[in-house]
Parts: sequence; C-alpha cells; structure tokens
Amino acid sequence: MSAPDMGQLYRQVDQHEERALQLLEELATQPSISAENLGLDEMAELCRQKMEEYGIEARLLPTDGGPPVVYGEIKGAGDKTLLLYNHYDVQPVDPLELWESPPFEPSRRDGKLYARGVADDKGDIAIRLEAVRLWKELYGDLPITLKFIFEGEEESGSPHFYRFVEQNKDLLQADACMMEAGGLRSDGHPSLTPGVKGMLNLQLSVRTARNDAHSAMAAVAPSAAWRLLWALNSLKGPDGRIQIAGFYDNVRELNDLERTVIESNPSTEDAVRSALGIDTFLDNLSGYAWQERLYNGPTCNIEGFLTGYTGSGYKTVLPAVASAKVDFRLVPNQKPLDILEKLRLHLDAHGFADVGIDEVYGAEGPARTPLDDPFIQFLDALSAEFVGKSTVVVPNNAGTAPMDAFVEVLKIPTAFTFGGSGYDGSQIHAPNEHIRIPDLATGIKFMLLVFSRFGELTLG
Repeated sequence: MSAPDMGQLYRQVDQHEERALQLLEELATQPSISAENLGLDEMAELCRQKMEEYGIEARLLPTDGGPPVVYGEIKGAGDKTLLLYNHYDVQPVDPLELWESPPFEPSRRDGKLYARGVADDKGDIAIRLEAVRLWKELYGDLPITLKFIFEGEEESGSPHFYRFVEQNKDLLQADACMMEAGGLRSDGHPSLTPGVKGMLNLQLSVRTARNDAHSAMAAVAPSAAWRLLWALNSLKGPDGRIQIAGFYDNVRELNDLERTVIESNPSTEDAVRSALGIDTFLDNLSGYAWQERLYNGPTCNIEGFLTGYTGSGYKTVLPAVASAKVDFRLVPNQKPLDILEKLRLHLDAHGFADVGIDEVYGAEGPARTPLDDPFIQFLDALSAEFVGKSTVVVPNNAGTAPMDAFVEVLKIPTAFTFGGSGYDGSQIHAPNEHIRIPDLATGIKFMLLVFSRFGELTLG
C-alpha cells in the first residue's frame, strides 16, 4: 500500500468536522451511568450500531454480571494489530443544579460542546470511529487491523473487566493497546502515560451495641465511632507511612530511566497547589520528590466516615454503628487481594477483629509498560512530531484504570496517549463537562497518523 497523503486526510477532517461533532452529540445524548445502572444496554447497542455503520464488524459480548462489552474489528492490509480501549459509561451528573444546560442534551456555547461524557470518554469514541470512516472513504482498506473494545463499568472500577479479558484472551490479542486518550497539557505539550496505579476500595464497619444510646452512657458503654476511629488510626502513622505489616514488601521502585524522565518533565506543582488551594504539599514535598510520591507512592485514604447524628443542632447520642469507606492506591508490583488479606490480618492483630470488611467495591491491579518499550517510544516520537513540542512522559498515572488486563493478561504494551477530545479544563466528573470543539478534529488527525505509521513499527 502506498503512503497516504496526510495533508489530504487532514483536509478531509476539517471538511467533516460537523459530521464528527454530530456523532459525538448523538453518543452524549444517551445516558449511560454505570453507578446508577442507567442506560448501559442502550448505550452499548448504540455503539455497536455506529461501528457497523462505519464498516467495523461489531457485536456485544457478555460479562459475568456486568453490562456488555462492545467488540469491533476491522481487518487491515498489513500484519499489525492495534487494540483500542474505551468506555461507554459516564459519571453521575450530581449536583444537577450546577449544570448550565441539561447534562444529556448537548449544548454548543462559545466554541465548546457541553454534555456529560463528551470528554470522558465518548469524545474519544467519536474520534476513533470518525478516523476509520475518513480513512475508508479516501483509501479503502486500513494499513493495520484495528480491534475496538468498549466497556461499560470503567467509572465504577471495572469489576468484571479483568475476568472478561481472561475469558476472551485469544479474541483480543494484538501487538499493542491504546487506552483512552488525552488532549494537550495546559503548557501545550502532549502527554504519554504507560502505567496506572491499582485500587482497592472497600468499606469498614463496626457495631458495639444493639442500638444507639443516650450519650450519658458514654461513661460505661462502648462507642462505635471511637472504635472505628481507633481502628483507622492504626492503619497510618503521623509520618504518613502505612502501618499494615508487609504493605510495602512488593513495591517496585522507579528505575534509572523512569527517574530521569520524571526529572526532565516541566514542573506543574505550583499549578496543582493553586488548583487545590493549598500552600504546601505533605512533608513540604517539591521537585522530583513530589513527583515520585505522586506517581509511585501507594496510599491509604479515608473517603468518608458515617456514624451517629450529623443533622442540624445536636443530638446527645452514643452511636452503636460506624462505617468508613477506604481506598488504597497501589503501585507495581502490589496486588489488591494481597493487600486485602494483609488488612484483615492487621485489624485482627491489633485487637480490631470486631471491625468488619463489609464490602469490596473495587480491586484493580497496577500496571506499567517499560518506558524503553518500542511502542512507548513510537508514541512519544509521534506525539512530539504531530504537536511540534516534546512529549511529557509520566511512568504511570496517579489514578486507576483497567490497564492491568492488557499488560498482565494479554502481555502487550499499553499506554494512555495524546489524541483525545478533552483538555485540562474539561471538568470531567464535574458539572458542565465540555470539550473545545476544534480539539475533536485534532484528535482525529492524530489517530489517522497512528493508523498510517503503526504498521512500520518493529516491536520487541
């Protein structure tokens, strides 16, 4: 196949910007909130239909108890296969009163498109589907085979996804995987992230009496609130170190290349402190130490604490029940279920056998593709070429996504990369989520460049 005329392709993107925008508006009109089990089947079917319209063979595949995964495939002329991951579910819209337009009625204002999911992650779906359609219209066959996988529970911790990938390992085999994509950083540089932290999310609870009592009984009767506070206090010391025995045993330290890359990245700490409204980070961290902690520091966090009376005024009550939601962010090579077992052993050993682990909401493993992997180097160079500025590479995201299914099960290099619909100010997960409309065309152009170059890559 002769080399495509990228200028011609890019001109076609600009000419069909409205078509891509209308596709995204259609996707964003369909509610698909996994936390509320709202509209997931309908959204999955809509994605399947759109794939078929664009010449991609598509079907819905079941998961063990979750919404379906949308799988699509389009054969290419070459021998390389690229797997593209996205999710069709979105975050809840609360607080609804803060939206300036209804969250599932896309609204164009001041060069931006507002709706839940336009940045995270339906904009990326529209980008990738439109890139396929444009290539086919101009050149017919793609130079590479593409496999699409859209899941419906990413915003709820992907509880069924790892098992799904295990069950469909042969179907999903590819040379590499691109996760959902991001836009330019606020400094104009593209970003590349070949790793994520893992997550263990759970609820702890304790009951100390049959029912709440008058607070006068606090002189002689146990308090569930204090009991759970003491248990939580045992998990983490004043120095910030997590006290669970063996918690740090498997932590993989950053290697020399990862440290060098972090040290070379432009600093964002002032912007982050400003956004958080704080003067200093914990332990007065700054520079390399701040980034190392952010990217490769495991955490133990209390999300929320519920007990007793929290209404207006006061109520002299001795709580009989207390519960807390806790999450752990984990780094390679920590395993969520291993940490869960160690947590239980810790509570028992410290006299808190009565504190129960009520429910495990999510258990996703960490993952990291080496920075010197040819696929990561390919994306690094391609992003810099396309944008005209160096790529900011971060060894792994401080957050979590189901990357471990691809890295650990399929054994393929995987990364979050440039080429998405959103930007730093898109307000994902918040009211008034939006994209800058021109960024949609930019993402499509980058995906077309990936299609044209990926087949030339020599993988390890």
